[in-house]
Amino acid sequence: MPDILLSHGYFLGEDEKEQQIMRPYPPLGLLYLSAFLKRAGFAVEVFDSTLQTRAALSAVLASRVAPVLGLYTTLMSRRPILDITAVAKAHGWTVVLGGPESANHPHEYLARGADVIVIGEGEQTLAELLPAIASHGVHALHDVAGTMFRDHDGRVVSTPGRALIADINAIPWPDRSAIDIAAYVDIWRTHHGRGSVNLITARGCAYRCNWCSHSVYGFTHRRRSVVDCADEVEWIRDTYRPDQLWYADDVFTIHPTWLIDFARELDRRGIRLPFETITRADRMLRDDVVDALAALGCYRIWIGAESGSQRILDAMQRGVTREQVQQASHAARRRGVEVGMFLMWGYDGETPDDIADTVDLVQRANPNVFFTTVAYPIAGTGYFDKVRDRVSLPVAWEDGSDRLYEIAGRPDRSYYKLADTWLRSAVEAHRTTDDAGRAAALRASADAARSELRARHAAVPVDAP
Repeated sequence: MPDILLSHGYFLGEDEKEQQIMRPYPPLGLLYLSAFLKRAGFAVEVFDSTLQTRAALSAVLASRVAPVLGLYTTLMSRRPILDITAVAKAHGWTVVLGGPESANHPHEYLARGADVIVIGEGEQTLAELLPAIASHGVHALHDVAGTMFRDHDGRVVSTPGRALIADINAIPWPDRSAIDIAAYVDIWRTHHGRGSVNLITARGCAYRCNWCSHSVYGFTHRRRSVVDCADEVEWIRDTYRPDQLWYADDVFTIHPTWLIDFARELDRRGIRLPFETITRADRMLRDDVVDALAALGCYRIWIGAESGSQRILDAMQRGVTREQVQQASHAARRRGVEVGMFLMWGYDGETPDDIADTVDLVQRANPNVFFTTVAYPIAGTGYFDKVRDRVSLPVAWEDGSDRLYEIAGRPDRSYYKLADTWLRSAVEAHRTTDDAGRAAALRASADAARSELRARHAAVPVDAP
């Protein structure tokens, strides 16, 4: 009988969009928790819901009772987490939630069945929480830092925050043996011709973009040693034989010296595994940083450009310039590294002129691929606070997510579809140099979308911040 069963609320079989993409990765956060707790002497099981079904998890919950079910919560898992919580409670489980979603909405989750919410980093908190629950129950956890729960009178108690683990080299590697990593590698190989494994070399992000949630690690950045990371890469290579890696750090190139030393260490070991990762444009301005990425085997670097309007970037508190985005993109591509770019429409006060600036930036930066999304205010962020008085959820809280918030005074999504058409047509026309007829048709499509978007904006003005 385990002391805790760990799971999460994401099911690949329920995600039609991801079933078309088929780029799933294992839940590293749960595997870190499992490894830490096992080392501390706890019996742990992991039910990886990604490749399973709700029915299978429900059957496990109905067939036996462990003291605690620990569920990791994300922005898109609200409804599944609530459903799993209800099933677990019906069969006598104590339910502990952790992760950014439950940290951003703790009162709502406690009101809907959760017994305890872990706020912040979970390893040390869970290691104290499990024996405390066994000794005192779920209503007397006042001495366990980093938790929220209801006391015996039903009042919500929030204990003091817990200090983050200073030396993350002391945390054991993810407990990959707890789940079927080979199945993920096979999915990647079947659908993309290359098996992939994920890992992280650091925790957290010290930057203060005001639309980004920092509810787990705060505004911190803690990095593992070069040797420890190289050891893990070597072990992954020897154990799973992947064709590539995904470094899942928030900002992989944040420390130039570390990155250069890491590249040298892997080169010394004769390891060069292709990989993708994410960074910021301002951390790509040194030639030796981009050289190190290329030497490591980076085949695609993802840059969060967000907007081509410096006014909007400044309002987001991004701390980057559009010129840096352009420079970083060109520097990577010169070294044979593909560039992926993330863009965001609809940040508060955006106008057609700001959208035009974004179109211009993408044309100039010329990334290999780019994706757009419509800005959404996540609870607990500066962006949410900025628009708090204008947000509403069009569905019941239980059935929604922060991504569904509507902001009064902002255009509907059809407006941003016009922005997409304008952007994609204009960029493709800019790239089309060998077919005058196709280029003209693309420019006409961009012009039509731009004209309609400007007309709609003029009819319903959007207030600038």
